[in-house]
Amino acid sequence: MTYVIGETCIDVKDKSCVEVCPVDCIIGADEDRMLFIDPTECIDCGACVDPCPVDAIYAEEDLPVEWVEYTEINKDYFLDRESARAKVAAKEVVPAEPS
Repeated sequence: MTYVIGETCIDVKDKSCVEVCPVDCIIGADEDRMLFIDPTECIDCGACVDPCPVDAIYAEEDLPVEWVEYTEINKDYFLDRESARAKVAAKEVVPAEPS
């Protein structure tokens, strides 16, 4: 199991989650539309969940059904960034309002 960042992070990239991650496994370059969690580095602590203002972070098994593809997108980012970026670029989403 790992944590996954989903659709509501797109075009938000608040980075509150980055600040609390004890292993620095959440990253995203300036050109990325969202942040990504490295599944090989994530220690499943869940520290990133509550600080996220748009409820974009879930444990893999709790990810909403409509976001299942984000498990692969997060994983792909660390194997082939351009492929992951292309998948995110294809998404047309309305950014969530911070809670």
